[in-house]
Amino acid sequence: MSDTKRPPARRRWLELRKPVSRTQAILSGILIWTLFFAVWEGVSLAGLVNDLLVPAPHEVLATLGDMLANRGLVSDILISVWRVVFSFSIACAVAIPLGIAMGAFPSVEAVFNPFVSAWRYLPAPSFIPILLMWFGTGETPKIALLIIGVIFFLITLIMDHTRQVRAELVETGLTLGAGRWTIVRTIIFPAVMPNILTAMRQMLAVTWTYLVIAEIVASTTGIGAMMMRARRFLHTDEIMAGIIVIGILGLGFDILFRMLHRWLFPYTQERGS
Repeated sequence: MSDTKRPPARRRWLELRKPVSRTQAILSGILIWTLFFAVWEGVSLAGLVNDLLVPAPHEVLATLGDMLANRGLVSDILISVWRVVFSFSIACAVAIPLGIAMGAFPSVEAVFNPFVSAWRYLPAPSFIPILLMWFGTGETPKIALLIIGVIFFLITLIMDHTRQVRAELVETGLTLGAGRWTIVRTIIFPAVMPNILTAMRQMLAVTWTYLVIAEIVASTTGIGAMMMRARRFLHTDEIMAGIIVIGILGLGFDILFRMLHRWLFPYTQERGS
């Protein structure tokens, strides 16, 4: 019998449910964005689109640089970030304890879930007229709209994640004589926190999608207000610059949440986060 070694199996590009290397992930991300901008630039240079409606990427980037340096876009960005962070913090302060209580205690769920479930199906922008009537044209209606847009979905996600905490952990705590609130504080809350952070990351993206809607409500500041001013004068390059800024900000917050998740819960990385 010959003692020959088998050559190592060649790794295929498409592998089922196997993570890719960090290098491959970075290169793939660069490739897809390079391809996107190359196609966009090529279509613009070939004259296949109206330059007024679809300006070339280099024009949009030049406009973005000018707006950042000379036209106060940095101030609008800071205002928008503050609105998103402030409203999302309020939503989390309500949704996390209520969602955990609903997931841990069926009696609490029986009280709040019919109300929360109904509100999830109401489109947040439909509240704009009444928010303006109640709170005027200041910051309050914008913050309220951003909260309404995410809080009920966030409560439901946290409730569902809390339900999924392994029953044997709770039963072990009861067997050892722990009280209800001790079990919630020392077993359920630590077990569900990784999933809560993931739900927060997902819903923060939704908050960014509502930002432009919130900032067109009688607003003169923020990225959304800037984009609406640009629309009046058909400055499509400024609108696209605003879209790019929102995309970059959203991606930045998403990366921060991923880093925070890896730092706080390194033991979850083997199963993905």
